[in-house]
Amino acid sequence: MATEAQGAEEGGLVFHPMDQFIVSPLGGDGIVSWFTFTNAALWTGLAVLAVFAILVLGTSKRAVVPGRMQSIAELAYGFVYKMVEDICGKEGVKYFPYIMTLFMFIVCANFLGLIPTAFTPTSHFAVTVVLAMAVFLTVTILGFIKNGAAFLGLFWVASAPLALRPVLAIIELISYFVRPVSHSIRLAGNVMAGHAVIKVFAGFAAIAVISPVSVVAITAMYGLEVLVSFIQAYVFTILTCVYLKDALHPGH
Repeated sequence: MATEAQGAEEGGLVFHPMDQFIVSPLGGDGIVSWFTFTNAALWTGLAVLAVFAILVLGTSKRAVVPGRMQSIAELAYGFVYKMVEDICGKEGVKYFPYIMTLFMFIVCANFLGLIPTAFTPTSHFAVTVVLAMAVFLTVTILGFIKNGAAFLGLFWVASAPLALRPVLAIIELISYFVRPVSHSIRLAGNVMAGHAVIKVFAGFAAIAVISPVSVVAITAMYGLEVLVSFIQAYVFTILTCVYLKDALHPGH
């Protein structure tokens, strides 16, 4: 206890919940001068391999009675396909592969991040911002390609009184450009917060008096994070479908 108190006085917290999000090199400073293989690259690559294993290897035999991997792949396929069809309509189904890839990458990265000592790529804004900007640019370009200048009708609320339409147009325009910000922060913020709380409870587990309470709290938070990992992938995907619907059908 004296050592812990001394450590707290000298360096603040004995445990540092945010250390798990540090991007660090693996196997030296770098393979070449401009490339360094990091823990972020490793776990991002593992997430991609997990998607490949589930969707490609898991369905390669295509048995009438599916195995575990094929069942997971089929459930994910049906879940995302129905989401796209329900929100975007039949016209949006052609963009299903892109949305399916997004969902599977995010959910695999989230679940792999729950492995002890693992790194969670989706806890970093560098990853989620790229995903959100890719969606934003895709739907915006698609909106102009499909509708031309009529895509700007997305910002003109024709059902509102004429005097309010210019004001609402400005609000709609601002909210449109805020989309990638909220889209990325929601995912990274929720994943980061959950992992940080688990690390805090794990730090208290070293104190004998509150160790049992800490273990129970860790178990409860871990179970919640399993649910959050799926929910955040679902939320990111369903928002992508909503934005795609706006691009395909910009009229209010």
